[in-house]
Amino acid sequence: MTLELSVKELAPPNLQFGGALSVSDPKVGLAQAGPFDLHFGSASRKQKIGVGIIGPQWMIDLTRAWLERCMNPIPVLEGETQLRRMFPGFEETFHSALSTKDSWTVRLDEGGVGDKLGTALAISDPFRRFEQVLDAYADALDSLAARDSNRPDLVIMAMPDEVLKKSHSVERSATTEEKKAAAVIRKSRANGQLDLFDLFEEVEQTEEDFLKRDLRHALKARALRAKLPIQMVTRSLLEDTPRGQDAATRAWNFSVGVYYKAGGVPWRLPQTGPETCFVGISFHHLRTTKRHIVQSSLAQAFSSEGEGFAIRGDGVPATPDQSRNVHLSEEQAYDLSKDIVAEYATRAGGPPVRVVMHKTTHFDAAELAGIKAALSDIPIVDLVTLVPSSLRLLRLGVYPPNVGTLCTINSGTSFLFTSGFMQELGTYPGPHVPQPFEIRMQSGGSKTEAAQDVLNLTRMNWNTADIRGKWPVTLSFARRVGGILDEFGDAEPGETSFRYFV
Repeated sequence: MTLELSVKELAPPNLQFGGALSVSDPKVGLAQAGPFDLHFGSASRKQKIGVGIIGPQWMIDLTRAWLERCMNPIPVLEGETQLRRMFPGFEETFHSALSTKDSWTVRLDEGGVGDKLGTALAISDPFRRFEQVLDAYADALDSLAARDSNRPDLVIMAMPDEVLKKSHSVERSATTEEKKAAAVIRKSRANGQLDLFDLFEEVEQTEEDFLKRDLRHALKARALRAKLPIQMVTRSLLEDTPRGQDAATRAWNFSVGVYYKAGGVPWRLPQTGPETCFVGISFHHLRTTKRHIVQSSLAQAFSSEGEGFAIRGDGVPATPDQSRNVHLSEEQAYDLSKDIVAEYATRAGGPPVRVVMHKTTHFDAAELAGIKAALSDIPIVDLVTLVPSSLRLLRLGVYPPNVGTLCTINSGTSFLFTSGFMQELGTYPGPHVPQPFEIRMQSGGSKTEAAQDVLNLTRMNWNTADIRGKWPVTLSFARRVGGILDEFGDAEPGETSFRYFV
C-alpha cells in the first residue's frame, strides 16, 4: 500500500491590538500597541478599573502591594528571553489604571465574632467548613455587588494557603444508590474503547466529579449570581519564591485576566471572513436537586471578535449502555443550537453568517439532524471533531514539528500540531513529544480552514498572556465551566458572559 504524506505549515495566528500592529504574541502586541479596545475610543472604555479586595488583613496588604507593583515596570531579573519578557506596567500596557478603595475592601478576620474566616477554618466537619469558608467570601462579595453606586468593576478574592489546604475541595462518601450508578458507568466504560478517549481527561470530567465540590467553582458561581466578576489570588502570585514564576510573567498573566474580566478587550482575531460563531460542545456531570446523576451538555461560544458566553443544554441521563461517547438527542441538539444563535444575535446585533462547532466526539445522526434543522438559515455551518492522536512526526534536528504543522495522509486524514516548536519563542517549551489533533469534518467545509480556526483559537484565551495553549478556547475551559454550572443544580445561572467563568 502506497502511503502519501503531505505536510504544510499554517500561518501563525495574527492577533490585532490597539494600533496597526498585528503579531501572534500577546505580550509583544500589548507592549507595542496596547489593547484592541483602544479602537473604541475613551468614551467606550474604562480609564480606571475599580478593584475590590476580600480576605484577611495580611492578604489584603499583600494584594494592595502587588497591585501597586503591577502599575510599574517589572523587569526579568534572570535575563529577558522571548518567553520571559519584562512587564511594562499595567497603565503603560492597557492605557488604564488599577484603583482600589477602603470602601471596596472587606476584612474576614476582624477578631472575635467578626473573625468569619478563622471561625470557618476551625470547623472540624469538612463539608460544614467548606460551606462556611464559601459563605464568608461570597457574602462579602454580595455586599459589594448590592451597591447601586461606588461598586468595583471586579473583586479579588485573596486566599491564604490555609484556606486552600483545608477547603480547596471537599468530597463526601457516595450513597448506596450513587455507588451503584457510578459502578454501572465505570463498568460500561471499561467495556468500551477507553484508550483513545482517556486522552480527553483535561477537558471532560470523570464520573467522580459529581461527589465533589470545588471552592473556586463555587465562588465563580456566586460571582455569576452577583453579576460581579472575581479574580482569585494566592501567595504564590503575590510573593516572589524560588520555585515560582518570575514576577514579570505573573504580572502579565494576572493583568490580562483582570483587564478582560473588568470589561476590556485585550486583542482579537482579524476580521477576514464572515461573522462567525465558534462553539465548543462538551458534557459534564451534574448532581441535581433530586440527587439524580445526569450528564449535561454545555456550549462555550465565541464571536469572531472574541466575545464569549456559555450556555447549558438539557440533561442527558446516565444509562447502563452509555460510554464516553455521550450524544444529544435530535431535540436537544436543535434547542441548544437555537439558543446559541439567539444569544449570539443578542450580543452581536444579528445572527452569524457562519457557525463552527467543535466536539471531541463525533456528531451522530440525531445531533446532525437537530443542528441542521436549527441552523437552516445560517449560510455556512462547519462541524469539526478534534481527536487527540497517537501520530508522531520527527524532523531533522533536535526540535519537534512547528506549531501549525498540518499533516495529511493519503489526501484524507489530517493532523494538526497545536503544540511543538514555537517560532515566536525560538524553542519548544513543552516537556513531552507533541501530540496532534486529528481534524475530522462532518460537513462540507475545508479541513485546512478548520485547522486554521483551531490554531487561531488557541490564542484567544483572555485569561493569560501565555501563547502555549494546546486546546482551542472553545474546548479548553469545558471542565471549569461545567464545574461552575454544577453549582446551580437545575436552576439557570442567568448570566452567560464568559468573563465570569475564567
